[in-house]
Amino acid sequence: MDISEVKNIITDKIAQAISNLYQKDLKELTLGFPPDLQLGDFAFGCFSLAKELKKNPAEIAKAIAQNIVKNLRPEGVLAQVSAFGPYLNFKVKNQILFNAIAKDIADENFGTSKIGQGEKVMVEYLSPNTNKPLHLGHVRNGALGMAISNLFENAGYKVVKANLINDRGIHICKSMLAWKKWGNGETPESVKMKGDHFVGKWYVRYAEEAEKNPALENEIQEMLVKWEARDPEIIALWEKMNSWVYAGFEETYKKLGLVFDTIYYESETYKLGKEIVKKALKDGIFTKQDDGAVIATFPPEFGLDQSGNQKKITLLRTDGTSVYITQDLGTAVKKFSDYNLDRSIYVVGSEQEYHFKCLFTLLEMLGFPWARECYHLSYGMVYLPEGKMKSREGKIVDADDLISSMQELAREEIRSRDLEYTLSDQEVNERALKIGLAAIKFYLLKVGPRQDIHFNPKESISFDGATGPFCQYAYARASGILRNAKGKGITFEDYDDFSDLGSEEELNLAQKIIQFPMEVEKGVLEFNPSGIATITFEISQAFNHFYQNQPVLSAENENLIKSRLALVAATMVAVKKGLNLLGIEVLEKM
Repeated sequence: MDISEVKNIITDKIAQAISNLYQKDLKELTLGFPPDLQLGDFAFGCFSLAKELKKNPAEIAKAIAQNIVKNLRPEGVLAQVSAFGPYLNFKVKNQILFNAIAKDIADENFGTSKIGQGEKVMVEYLSPNTNKPLHLGHVRNGALGMAISNLFENAGYKVVKANLINDRGIHICKSMLAWKKWGNGETPESVKMKGDHFVGKWYVRYAEEAEKNPALENEIQEMLVKWEARDPEIIALWEKMNSWVYAGFEETYKKLGLVFDTIYYESETYKLGKEIVKKALKDGIFTKQDDGAVIATFPPEFGLDQSGNQKKITLLRTDGTSVYITQDLGTAVKKFSDYNLDRSIYVVGSEQEYHFKCLFTLLEMLGFPWARECYHLSYGMVYLPEGKMKSREGKIVDADDLISSMQELAREEIRSRDLEYTLSDQEVNERALKIGLAAIKFYLLKVGPRQDIHFNPKESISFDGATGPFCQYAYARASGILRNAKGKGITFEDYDDFSDLGSEEELNLAQKIIQFPMEVEKGVLEFNPSGIATITFEISQAFNHFYQNQPVLSAENENLIKSRLALVAATMVAVKKGLNLLGIEVLEKM
């Protein structure tokens, strides 16, 4: 019997009691957890039932508890049923509870679901510009994009991870012009600089020179016109500099664990929307103004402008050129056409919320049935305390600097614990990188996406508190216990007698592990991985309390040793699953 079967037995008993008492047939009943372990393992609130029956929820809870107790069998799963205010509380027999957890954990599908089976979703994230390296905002975007992709894959969806690269426009021409004027043939190789940082240097140089010579803006406009006319010399320069950037990006992607199944380039998609708009103009969906501009008038439910009129948006300028949202219309249609998607998730900062509201409304106006399946996963800003880290590129903290700084902080922490220098420099560096990345990702993901973050490097790298390294350390400690058990020849894999378990620490750890799959499913439904970070930390924390108060290998008898080893193994499975969903690697040793 696994946990889902235990829960089904409890909900069946609740449903039967409700039927007996109130002649109501309730199919969907959701169990929660009591705030105090002394109350039980599962709880059920009677509020919605009370509203329907127009009765006091506490009276309903008491009546249902009495009805269930009257029909309890000694050989059943429940040891106790009680009412506490408006809640029903259920205590499962310890042997059955821990056995169910062991069975759940042994299943390779622990923490997975099939809610998305048969559906295909695209997660578009990162979207960098090819005129500078990735920065701290991209790190949050990338961590969130990969975590959401992992969550949806874990829920049975077929996920297509996409990156739309902004590789054209005025901003790209600025770094090109600067290198052409002042680069003197330098390359990333010749100056031993990562390609994206190299190109970013020339973007900064252009800004410096433009302050002294505003006429450079005219040269930029000329270069853009030549690019759009496919001038061979300009295109060759553009391709060369972009290739340097892509090589640099790849290094950062690899470090951060960012994966893409497909990459779209603005240079290839920016004209796609024009034909869609022209057809919609013929069909009367959009209109042309006297000056030749094509506009869309949003429906009244979209909201009114300051003058009280229906809001409008320009889709084609008077000269026939497209605007940014027109490009996004074309790209959206291409994405659904290319991959036959069921839904599309855009991981983009909160400053673009109005843009996506407009985009999705336009897609609905155009009659695309999948328009309502487009979702903007909006996230807040991320800041660093002033003076903590400096960027090579000036005001922006770039991703590579952040990773290096966090790796150095982790290296210092490891060396402070490895006083006898048992680890080689290579081992320290490899562990430090994984710990540093865990610190960054966990800190960025442990709060809801919409929340702004003030990233504190020292706090994030701590081995205490709600951090990635703390969870990694709990996993490594559990791993060490199992290694020691194996070294002593103790086996427990098929052990199923958990009658000796039942301490407060054991029950608390068990309850947190039971909650894990529910938090994972909730993360998918709410497009929010922060709950996975929270439950993973809580399991790690509960394990630490258990480990400190309940000896494992030195327990008083063999049965207790094996029972607790099984609980340690269950902890490892849950913590590893949680961290992996967040894009974080575990360590067998810290």
